[in-house]
Amino acid sequence: MSTKTEATIDDLYRVRGKAELVGGEIVIMSPTGGLHGQVALRIGASLLAHEMRTRRGHAVGDNVGFVVNLPTRRSFSPDAAYHFGRVGAKFVEGAPTFAVEIRSEGDYGPAAEKEMSDKRADYFASGTQVVWDIDPHGTDAVVLVYRGSDPDRPTVYRRGEIAEGEPAVPGWTMPVDDLFPTEES
Repeated sequence: MSTKTEATIDDLYRVRGKAELVGGEIVIMSPTGGLHGQVALRIGASLLAHEMRTRRGHAVGDNVGFVVNLPTRRSFSPDAAYHFGRVGAKFVEGAPTFAVEIRSEGDYGPAAEKEMSDKRADYFASGTQVVWDIDPHGTDAVVLVYRGSDPDRPTVYRRGEIAEGEPAVPGWTMPVDDLFPTEES
C-alpha cells in the first residue's frame, strides 16, 4: 500500500522553472541549449505573426502550462503552441490545438522515443490536433508532423520544404529553413 501523496496543479504552480505533472509527480524539465531556444523562438514568432494577421487563436511561447485531465497526465508545457481557447494569467485550461516539441540532446534512443511517443498519445487523447517533433541536432534537421487523425504516420519535412500545422492552425506554414539558424547566424 502506497502512502505517497500525488502532486497537484497547485503544487505545479509553486515550481520554479519548467515542469509538467505526469503520473502524479512533478517532472522538472532541464534548461535547454541555445539552438533549442532559437528554434522555439522562431516558431513562436511565426505563430504570433499568424495570430496578429488572422485575429484568431493565440500563439503561446515556451514554458506555458496547459492543464488537462488524463489518467496519467495533468499538464503539458510545450516548447511552442497555438490555442483557440481562453489564455489568461494562470495555466491555460485544456490542451493546445497545436504543440511543438523540440528535441534536446538527451532525447534520443529507445527510452526517449517511447517517452516522446507516450507524450504525443497524451496530447492527442487530450484534444491536440497536431504535434510537431523537431530534430535540430541531426545532420538532416527535420520536422515530423504528427496528426491526431493518423498518429502513427508523421509527415516529414526537411530543409527546402514548407512545414504546416493543418488542420490545427489553418493557413499557417513555415519554411523548414527558417527554423534553423545558418552557419553565419
